[in-house]
Amino acid sequence: MSEDDSDADTDGEIRRPSDVGSADAPSIEEKPYKIIFEANKCFGAGKCAEVSDNWTMDITSGMARPESYFVGEEDLEHNVRAAEVCPAKKDDGCIHVIDRRTDEEIAPDPHGDGTLSVDW
Repeated sequence: MSEDDSDADTDGEIRRPSDVGSADAPSIEEKPYKIIFEANKCFGAGKCAEVSDNWTMDITSGMARPESYFVGEEDLEHNVRAAEVCPAKKDDGCIHVIDRRTDEEIAPDPHGDGTLSVDW
């Protein structure tokens, strides 16, 4: 998922995590959780694909990718697990699960306060 001009404010900072790549998003009621994937930080360990049906390894690129960037309650647990086991980005991971209702990072949440741990 990439950042576009509508995702950033005048300073180039992300306004809210739920704004990133949400142009064609399903309703929050239907899919209240969002995956933000820092593909440029992924080095293809495949841990996410081992623990989540939403993640598959792409043979061409050698990296994983999510089948869906928006998930419901039924898919939350295994996507959180994928974020937690990701070894990329100095053990903080490159998969982020965001609650679209609160804009809090559920996983990996390395800061422990729900703030987004993405390196833009």
